[in-house]
Amino acid sequence: MKKPISEIVRGFSEKLPRFPDGRINYTKSNTAPVIIIFVKVGEEFLLLRRSKKVLAYQGKWSGSAGFLDDQKPIRDKVLEELVDELGIDEKKLKELITKIKISEYYEFRDEQTNRIWIKNPVLVELKEKPEVRINWEHDAFCWIRKNELSKFDIVVDLEHALECALQ
Repeated sequence: MKKPISEIVRGFSEKLPRFPDGRINYTKSNTAPVIIIFVKVGEEFLLLRRSKKVLAYQGKWSGSAGFLDDQKPIRDKVLEELVDELGIDEKKLKELITKIKISEYYEFRDEQTNRIWIKNPVLVELKEKPEVRINWEHDAFCWIRKNELSKFDIVVDLEHALECALQ
């Protein structure tokens, strides 16, 4: 039986350094737990292109993603990431959400970054498309249908993460 993700994050919290704001610093860790959030409205998904200012996967398309770098419940981290990366007011975001589905995590070894990602896919369904104002982590966004994903230069393993989120 798998450990709960909260237990995994707690383990990293006990052995890794912290940023001044208290978040766990995974910079020098070869393993890191992350959430990958797929925002869906109707039949379309939000894709974000990672900017040159991020450490990994610059110029690649992805969902909203972030490290599980504190002890908050995943649902709270999902809201935090979407507010931060998409520039949506938290109250407005909560009004738009019709469903949050947190999938089981899995490990993915990425040979390019020499890291093991503990990926936690999340599906967030909204009533309507929000006004997106991306932050520094991304330089473009678009709404696509699932069958259009192959037309984009996506981060490694994104299709599998999406399938997990949709199961």
